[in-house]
Amino acid sequence: MVASMKITKVTARARVVVDLDVWMGDADQHDFQPRATLTGATLSLRNADDSEAQTSIDLDDDVLIAAERDRSIELRIKFGVHGMHETLIHKTSNPRIGPKAKKLAQARWKTLLPLTLRSV
Repeated sequence: MVASMKITKVTARARVVVDLDVWMGDADQHDFQPRATLTGATLSLRNADDSEAQTSIDLDDDVLIAAERDRSIELRIKFGVHGMHETLIHKTSNPRIGPKAKKLAQARWKTLLPLTLRSV
């Protein structure tokens, strides 16, 4: 289950690219099906099953034109799990040695997502 989502950056290159941070509640949960909706100038992202974990952002004019033209966005997702990928409290002073020297791998995902257009 998705605990929270946050859009970190939106850019317009060859197509609209959205960077998204997704925090999962449990490491065994693998169900994430993103959906994108454009209402006016607001881009909303949500999980298909969950209406609570939703995030939105207002788009600039050039990004809005590219999104309406392509009717798709490139979504770059960085996954994290609460309890595993949070900040370490007790860090080793020399990061090359000690039990906390290694970082956990973070899953990253990149996909092309169709955009649903809704009128205001």
